[in-house]
Amino acid sequence: MLKLFWRNHDPTRCASRQYMSAIFYHNSEQKKLAEDSKEEEQKKLSRKIVTKIAPAETFYDAENYHQKYLLRQQRDILTAMNLTDKELIASHAATRLNGYCGGYGTLESLEKELPKFKLSALVEERLRGVVGRGALH
Repeated sequence: MLKLFWRNHDPTRCASRQYMSAIFYHNSEQKKLAEDSKEEEQKKLSRKIVTKIAPAETFYDAENYHQKYLLRQQRDILTAMNLTDKELIASHAATRLNGYCGGYGTLESLEKELPKFKLSALVEERLRGVVGRGALH
C-alpha cells in the first residue's frame, strides 16, 4: 500500500491541512514501515518530501462534495447510480467508477467490470466515452 501511496501523488507538494499528504499509523510497526518507505522515497527525489507521518486518531469523512469527486463530474453517470450521499461514500462500485472517471483503468478492464455495475446501456456507453478520453484528474 505504501508503494501505491508514493507512486500516486506528489509528496513534495505543500498543501493546506485538509489536503496535506499524510500517512497515519496504528502501531509502532506501521510507523517504522512508513518512516522507512519515506526515507527510501526521498532518495529518489531532489525536493524534500513534506508527507506527515502521524498516529491515526479520529477520522472524519470529507464533505459530501469531495466524495467520489471525479465521478461527481459525470452527473449523468452518478445520477443513474441513484445513491444517497451516505451510500455513495460506502459504495465499492462508485469507488471503481470514480477511478475510471479519473483515468485509472483501461477500456478493457472496464468492459470486464461493467456487468457488476448494473448500469443501463446508455450509461455504459457514456462511461466508455469518459474512459476512452483518458484522465480527467
